[in-house]
Amino acid sequence: MDNSLLKQVLREYEKKRTKAILEAEARKKELLKVNPKLLEIDEELSKISIQTAKSIILADSKEKASLIANLKKKNNSLIKEKNEFIKNLSKENTYLNPHFECKLCKDTGYIQKDGTSQMCSCLKQKIFDIAYNKSNMGNLERENFSSFNLRVFSDKPDKEKYKSEISPRENMQIIKEKVKFFIDDFDNPEEKNLIFTGNTGVGKTFLSNCIANEILKIGKTVLYQTAPVMFDEINSAKFDRENSKFDLYENILNVDLLIIDDLGTEKITDTKITELFTIINTRLLNQNHKITKTIISTNLNVDELFKTYTTRIGSRLAGNYRFLRFFGEDLRFKKAKKE
Repeated sequence: MDNSLLKQVLREYEKKRTKAILEAEARKKELLKVNPKLLEIDEELSKISIQTAKSIILADSKEKASLIANLKKKNNSLIKEKNEFIKNLSKENTYLNPHFECKLCKDTGYIQKDGTSQMCSCLKQKIFDIAYNKSNMGNLERENFSSFNLRVFSDKPDKEKYKSEISPRENMQIIKEKVKFFIDDFDNPEEKNLIFTGNTGVGKTFLSNCIANEILKIGKTVLYQTAPVMFDEINSAKFDRENSKFDLYENILNVDLLIIDDLGTEKITDTKITELFTIINTRLLNQNHKITKTIISTNLNVDELFKTYTTRIGSRLAGNYRFLRFFGEDLRFKKAKKE
């Protein structure tokens, strides 16, 4: 791991955590100025907290359980009274709590799991974004399902041109529905991975960003790499482990969602084919104990994929990936013409 990068991000986390706590304290002070009853409740809660701690340490075993139960009952009653009081002021129950960006780790970057401290998914994603995703996922704010517009795709079928009875718009509607199943069933090991095939500019990257957005919303990690860059980075990492970026290979194998864009545009070598097989196969095996999914985007058609990447890889793709073929006009070229 790149420790300097981790330290940099943790400093940012400390700043935003401190900011959230100070803002909560300021809200509390403001309310206490005009609502002394709230101060009384808080002081009583503090007393109960001290009494509970003393009871745990000093009370004998016979009366300890009873004392703690009574104190807990009083505590819950006061919390309920406090929440009602705040609600009557037209405030949310969480108004006085620090508003952390991440509810899981409370902006510390770490969570307790199975008795150990583990890196939170939000911290992992932050590092992924800095180390890998910045150039690839820079359009997430505007490339999402809210801005997804089926009308940009032609509603005119052209069997000769597109080798399909349906229009590009109808095809994209079908793809969108299948993608929704992928997102909704992400944690289902039976839900297949995805391969997007089709020419440049037909919506593959846009839809990948839409999916990335939704997966990030449910607290998963996403690593987005173009195939040429990914293979070059893997090669560099293997030959320069001391300076390699944040355990690149391990993260490619274990990230919740790996998006490999532009497969087939890299210079094909036996080494890269071996690496691709290892990535695909390892991530499939991971599903025995951790759900990991992969999206591959390529300009190659199915036959070209099988010819280029050997039968071993072809069989893994055929058995474990859902092939979605994109077709239509080059939307980038179409947009450039209008501009």
